[in-house]
Amino acid sequence: MKKFFESFSNVWKIEELKNRILVTLGLLLVYRFGAHVTLPGIDATQLSGLAGQTDNGIGSILDMFTGGAFSKASVFALGIMPYISASIVVQLMGIAIPYLQKLQKDGESGRKKLNQITRWLTIAITLVQGPGYIYNLYRTLPNSAFLLGFDSFSFLFSSVLILTTGTIFAMWLGEKITDKGIGNGISLLIMVGILARLPQALYQEFTSKVTNNNGGPMLLVLEIIIWLLVIIACVLLVMAVRKIPVQYARRTTTGDFEQDMMGGNRQWIPLKLNSAGVMPIIFAQAIMFIPAAVAGLSKSETSQSIASTFSDMFGLWYNVVFASLIVIFTFFYTAITVPTNKMADDLKRSGGFIPGVKPGIETADFLDRIMSLITFPGSLFLALIAVFPAIVVSANVQQSWAMFYGGTSLIIMVGVAIDTIQQINSYLLNKHYDGLMKSGKNRKAVA
Repeated sequence: MKKFFESFSNVWKIEELKNRILVTLGLLLVYRFGAHVTLPGIDATQLSGLAGQTDNGIGSILDMFTGGAFSKASVFALGIMPYISASIVVQLMGIAIPYLQKLQKDGESGRKKLNQITRWLTIAITLVQGPGYIYNLYRTLPNSAFLLGFDSFSFLFSSVLILTTGTIFAMWLGEKITDKGIGNGISLLIMVGILARLPQALYQEFTSKVTNNNGGPMLLVLEIIIWLLVIIACVLLVMAVRKIPVQYARRTTTGDFEQDMMGGNRQWIPLKLNSAGVMPIIFAQAIMFIPAAVAGLSKSETSQSIASTFSDMFGLWYNVVFASLIVIFTFFYTAITVPTNKMADDLKRSGGFIPGVKPGIETADFLDRIMSLITFPGSLFLALIAVFPAIVVSANVQQSWAMFYGGTSLIIMVGVAIDTIQQINSYLLNKHYDGLMKSGKNRKAVA
């Protein structure tokens, strides 16, 4: 522990790293401040109905990703989620549209054009979601909450414009954090929004278990221990890789010719246990919204039953379907994002090979087979973590606290934290300090 604090103190000795961290914290503070600014024309004292809508169920997920801005009718009520949706759409369209495929291969210039397309698509998505959010306010809040009138066009127009501007500003903050700060800005905005609800969720669980004598302090301590174990399991899922040994021929020059000799440099191809990250959960979650929305349009008894089943995110059948979709999407997303054929071609061109496997098609088939073998347990593990909140809710845990036991929120927090620490670690190691992720002697002497 002493070594860790020594390494942590070294962070502030590196001027560039210190400035980047301060910029990141400052921009995150601006984002959190904006999450508490209510839309003009709405009485902030009459938002209890909207807050009640997001206490449980699917509404709580939307509110979690926006850091509570959704339930506060904030200028950041839509958060950064339209940008995430646009990024997913552009990435998936890149599979089928040749123009986007070309941009993906054009290096930095192609990346800039793809970013610009994503930004414009973000605005389009926000212009669609904005009126939907305002309509939800009309249904949820009393008429007296609208200071400019319940059916005022000026309120509708200005609110949609402000919500769109808020999303664009949040997107700009995320990009600035990535460029001038530390870590992935968009991911950090989502993470701080999730973490913002953690103290309140823990307090509610404390009140339930200790103050109301619903299990006592020992049960609360046991819940926290289980939560920490789940976090460790998430870290293992994010970090776990299968190392495929790769060998390169050693070239020696003899006279006027080069001779290839086996037994050259040995390296590894790290294939991640969960190459898809959190995307399968996001895809599955989006699909799970559809049955309830469609069934809710009908008044029949069957439709109402379907709507009720798929609105209960802690119900049995909801989680069975949810877990199945996660497994399916994990294989799908891994297949389109891990180019085993390209990896095999690059390996062959660089003179490398996997021992015992012929270069070319056989190498691609070998990598594809290994990816399938490790993706299956990875997908099951991911599905288990995703439905774990429903399991702990059945054990009499408050729903707001149970949301931190798994699902998208926990994996995002773990993944973003690891990515940020790794970036800080690289700065420390480049300056010959001990990294945060591994202790050891100070390496200043070798500079």
